[in-house]
Amino acid sequence: MGRCHSLQAALFLTCSLFLTLIDANIISGNKQSYIIRVQNDMKPSAFSDVEHWYGSTLRSLSSNPLNSAKSNSIQVETTDLEFLHVYKTVFHGFSARLTEKEAQELASRRGVLSVLPDRLRQLHTTRSPHFLGLDSSASAPANLVSESDSGSNVVIGVLDTGIWPERLSFHDKGMGPIPSFWKGECTQGQDFTKANCNKKIIGARYFTAGYEARIGKIMNSSTDIKSARDSDGHGTHTASTAAGRAVEDASLLGFAKGVAVGIAPKARIAAYKVCWKRGCMDSDILAAFDKAVDDGVNVISISIGGGAVPYNLDPIAIGSFGAMEKGILVSASAGNEGPRQMTVTNVAPWITTVGASTIDRKFPADLVLGNGKRITGASLYSGDPLPDKQLPLVYGGNVSVGIRNGARHSSSFSAATCMPDSLDKERVRGKIVVCDRGGTPRVAKGEVVNEAGGAGVIVANVAPMGEGLIADAHLIPGLGVTESAGNIIRDYINSNNNPTATMAFYGTQLGVKPAPVVASFSSRGPNAESIFVLKPDVIAPGVNILAAWPDGVAPTELSSDTRRTQFNIESGTSMSCPHVSGLAALLKGAHPDWSPAMIRSALMTTAYTQDQQGKMLLDEKSYNVSTVLDMGAGHVDPEKAVDPGLVYDITVDDYLNFLCASNYSGRDIKQIARRPWRCMGKHHKPWDFNYPAISVVIDSTEAAGMGIVQVTRTVTHIGEAPSTYTVLVTNPKGATVTVTPTKIDFREMGQRQSYVVRIKAENLAVTTLSSLVEVGMLNWSDGKHQVVSPLVVVWKQGL
Repeated sequence: MGRCHSLQAALFLTCSLFLTLIDANIISGNKQSYIIRVQNDMKPSAFSDVEHWYGSTLRSLSSNPLNSAKSNSIQVETTDLEFLHVYKTVFHGFSARLTEKEAQELASRRGVLSVLPDRLRQLHTTRSPHFLGLDSSASAPANLVSESDSGSNVVIGVLDTGIWPERLSFHDKGMGPIPSFWKGECTQGQDFTKANCNKKIIGARYFTAGYEARIGKIMNSSTDIKSARDSDGHGTHTASTAAGRAVEDASLLGFAKGVAVGIAPKARIAAYKVCWKRGCMDSDILAAFDKAVDDGVNVISISIGGGAVPYNLDPIAIGSFGAMEKGILVSASAGNEGPRQMTVTNVAPWITTVGASTIDRKFPADLVLGNGKRITGASLYSGDPLPDKQLPLVYGGNVSVGIRNGARHSSSFSAATCMPDSLDKERVRGKIVVCDRGGTPRVAKGEVVNEAGGAGVIVANVAPMGEGLIADAHLIPGLGVTESAGNIIRDYINSNNNPTATMAFYGTQLGVKPAPVVASFSSRGPNAESIFVLKPDVIAPGVNILAAWPDGVAPTELSSDTRRTQFNIESGTSMSCPHVSGLAALLKGAHPDWSPAMIRSALMTTAYTQDQQGKMLLDEKSYNVSTVLDMGAGHVDPEKAVDPGLVYDITVDDYLNFLCASNYSGRDIKQIARRPWRCMGKHHKPWDFNYPAISVVIDSTEAAGMGIVQVTRTVTHIGEAPSTYTVLVTNPKGATVTVTPTKIDFREMGQRQSYVVRIKAENLAVTTLSSLVEVGMLNWSDGKHQVVSPLVVVWKQGL
C-alpha cells in the first residue's frame, strides 16, 4: 500500500475494486462472481424462505433470458441461475455469477444492501512453545497449559488450504470425547473420508464454488485435491502450529530437531479449506466463516489477506464481525508487506491482528570471500558440501543472457533476480551466483542457477528488506544474506578481477540473542482504515517455524524438488497467527466466560516490549528500536495473559458506536452487522472506543497552540480478591497526560470502573500529508499485575 493518507488509500483501493471488476468481466465472458448482502427482514411473505426470494430476485433481472421477448425459444442453463453460496449465519445473502449490468441492476433492488466483487486473496506465508514459556514437559507445567487442560474443550477453526490428517501431530490418543456443543461434520471428497476425522480433527469442509467460478472447474490432481486434504502444505503447517500434538524427533532434514508441539495440543481442529493453487476467493472464505460459526468453533484462525479496505467492503471483516457476535475470537495474520509502513491488513477492530517476530533459534551459514571476509547468512541446505576450495563468484546482473540470434533474451534486472532463462550458462557454469531477492521465490533462484550450471547461490536482500534473514532448504549449496551484506558482496565482486568464495553450513543454533525481534517482513501500521485503532495488536513467533507438512509436497514446493519430509520450516505472519490462535484457545479453556475482546485485551496488556536481555525490542530491518507501529502492544506473554488483573471488554454495541463515530453510514453498518443501527449524532468519538491501546490525533494547524483530547476507558476486574490499582503515566514526547482518578478500588470479580485520560499536546510543526508519531504508556498496577496500554499521539496537518 505504501505511505499514504487513509482516505487516499481507501479511494485508491475502491478504485482498484472497480478496475478488477471491469477486468474480470472482460476476461470471463462478461460474467464474474459477486457477493450480495441482503436485508433478510424485507423478505416478502409470499416466499417460504430466503433462498426462494433470492432465486426469484435473480430470475427477475431484466437481463435474465427468462424475461426476454424470446424466452420461449431460449434454453437457459441452470448453472447460470444457481447460487455459489447462500449465507445465513455471519452474513445474510448469497454469491452468484453475474454480468456487470446484472450486478448494477441488483444493487438498485429494494432489500439489497451491497453488491461486492468477489476478490482473489493470497496466503500470508518447534521451538516456539518453549520460547513462549509453554513447555508442559517441565516438572512444573505452565499455569496456562494446566488451567486450560491444553485447550481440550476448545475448537479452533482453521481457514486455510486444508489438512493432512495422517500426520502424527493430529493423532487423538488420550483425548476425551468430542465437545457436546459441536455440530460440524467431516465432509467426504477426493482422497478424504469420514474416517480421516477423529477426536482431534473433528470437522473438515471444503469450499470451491467461488474459486471455480473465477478459475474454472478443479480437475482432481495432486496440485488441487477437491476435498479438505491439503496439497499445498500451508494449512497443515498452521493447524499443527496452533494445536498439534507432541511428536518426538521431529525435524526438517535434520534441522530444528526435537519435540514438535502446537500451542494448544489438546484443542480440537476443524479444517475449512478455502484456498487452492491460485488463491482464495472472498465468497468461499465468507461461506467458511458462515459454516464455522454454525458448527460451533470457539476460535477462528485465518492466515489470509489482501489490501485494507473499508470494513463494509471486506468479507473477512464482515465474517469476523458475525463470529465476534457469537463469542468467537478471530485471529488473523497482519501480512508480509513489511517493513513499509501502512501495509498491515485484517485491521477491523474486532479482529486480533498478529505480526511476526523471531525466536532464539537460527540456522547460520557463512559465505567466505576470497579476501578472507566471512559473511554470516542463513540456510537449511542439507546436501553435499561445495568442493574444499574457493569457487568463482559472479553477480546475476552481470551474467545475463544478453543478445542471441538478434533478439534480447534477458534484461540485467531479470538476471539480477535470477529469473528463469535469464542467466548465461557459459558465464555461470561452475560458479557461485549472487541473486537479488524479488520477482520469484527465494528457493526458485537456486533452481535457475542450477539449470544454468552454477555451483551455488546467494540470495541477497535488497531495499527495503533490510537485515532480516529467512532460512531456505535450497536444492544446491545456498544461503540468504542481509541487505548490507549483499552490498558488501557486490562491491567485492565489482572491485576484483577474480572474485571467489565458498560456503560453510552450521546446522541449528539455539540461544540466539537478541530475541525476539520484529521480523522485517511483518506488515506495519498505522492502520489505513482507522488511525484510532492500533494495528497490529501484538506480535508472535513467525520466523523459521517447524510444523507438520503433507506427503507429496516438497519442502521448497518446487516441482523439481524430490525430497519429502513430515515437517517443514516456514516463515511469515501466516505462522505467527496460529500461535495466537492457539493462545486464544488456551485462554478460552481457562476462562470460558471471557469474550473475544477480553482475550485480546489480556494478550495486549500483558505483552512485553523488552527482549530476554531486558533491552527494548528491535526491528530486524535495521536493528534499531522497534515502535508500536511495528509490534503493536508488544510480544505475547502467555503466562501473564492467563491472569492479567484487568481487561478492557468491548460489546457489539460498542463496535457499532465506533463505526458511527468513524463516519460509517447506517447503510454501511447494516452491511456489516445484519441489523439496523441508529447513529446518535456526534455523541461518540472514535478515540473513546474501549480498545486496550489509546490512539489520538492532534491537528497541528489549530491556532490555540495546544491540542487537548479527552479519552474514557473502562476496565473490568477479573481477579477474585479485592485490589487497588494505581496508574503510572509515561508521557509521549510533546504531550502531557493526566489520568482521573489515579487510583481505582475493586471489591469483587467482574466489577467495572472507568477512568478519564486528558492529553494536552504541544502544537508541533508537521508538513502537509505527513505525520509525527510519539508514544507513551499507561500502566495500572496493584503490585502484582501490570496492565499496560500504549498511548499513541499522532500530529497531522488538517484532519
